[in-house]
Formats: sequence, structure tokens, C-alpha cells
Amino acid sequence: MGKVKIKKADIWIDMTPMSDVMVLLLTFFMLTSTFVKNEAVRVDTPSSVSEIKVPENNVLTILVDNEGRAFLGMDTPAKMEALFMNMSSKYGVTLTGKQLEVGRGAANVGVPMQNLSEFLTQDAEKLNDYQKTLGIPTDSVNGGQSEFQDWVNAAFEENGEDMKLAIKADKKTPYKVIKKMLSELQDMNRNRYYLITALKNVSEE
Repeated sequence: MGKVKIKKADIWIDMTPMSDVMVLLLTFFMLTSTFVKNEAVRVDTPSSVSEIKVPENNVLTILVDNEGRAFLGMDTPAKMEALFMNMSSKYGVTLTGKQLEVGRGAANVGVPMQNLSEFLTQDAEKLNDYQKTLGIPTDSVNGGQSEFQDWVNAAFEENGEDMKLAIKADKKTPYKVIKKMLSELQDMNRNRYYLITALKNVSEE
């Protein structure tokens, strides 16, 4: 006697709910992610146990590499453009619309004012290569303020006294360099700032 074959029913799984969940997760991560800026130099910050979060808006970040070179950066392209316009006006440097557009896309600026125009004529991907060996001068000019102080003042002029200062220095930066920079900020009555560090792991203690 022949075997009776039982017809198997097709199994169908509705993937629509899973697709909806994946889209929601992707949207969530896109909206909550903070994109890492292509900073002028790589800085290996020292470790600390502090968990105070640096504000994300209206912040002037002072970047100091392990050789003591200083770079400045604002949190939005529009603020960077305004900063370039302010400083170029103070120093009598003429910038074209194309140069200002390049400035909008720069994460940091770290060149003497005499090099500013040439700096902003570089291709966007070459800006960091151009400036990484220069840095903003911190020496006083003719007994007055340094270019570094002028950049900081210009940033406050454009963004108001509510703007925050954040210092991100390499752990190998000579102490005398940091001390001099802090002294210049104190001379400007800028005594409140954040020090950006890496959170220390338990294994490092």
C-alpha cells in the first residue's frame, strides 16, 4: 500500500515589523550621534576621573599638540566663518568668498595671521597638512597682545560672553607651554575653562 503524502503548508513570515524597527534604530543613531571632527592634529589627552561633560554648543576649543602648538576651533561652520571675517578685518587681510567658504569647513585654525590667506587657498583635505607644523603664535606683538589672545577675543566678540572655553592638550605637552597659555587667558580675565581629558579606567589606577 502506497504512503499517503501530506502536503506541507508554506511558511510565510511577515518582515515588515522588523524593517520598521531597523529604520527606527537607524534614525535614532543618526540623530543622537556626534560626528568626530577632522582636527588639525591628533591629541592624546591625559587621563582623569572627572566626568564633567563639556557643553556641545557655543564652545571655543583650544587644541594644543605635544610640541606646544595652538589651534582654535568653533562648534559650527557659521561661527568659524564669522571668526575668520573678524580676524581678517582686524589685521587688514582681504579674504575672498571662496576662502571664507573654505574657512567654514575648517575644523581648526592654527596659522600665523601672515599665513591666513595662503592657508585658506588650500584644498579642504590639505588644510591640516598645511597648518599642523605652524600653530597660532602665543608671543606678544610689540608688547601688546599675542595673536592667540586676539583670536580668543574675536571669538568672544562674535559669540558673546556666554561662550565657553575648552582646552584639549596632549599629555606630552610641556607644562611651561600650558602655563603660558593659561597666563595669557588670565591676562584677558578668562579664568573659567574646561580641561578635556580621557576617563581613567580602573586598570590604570
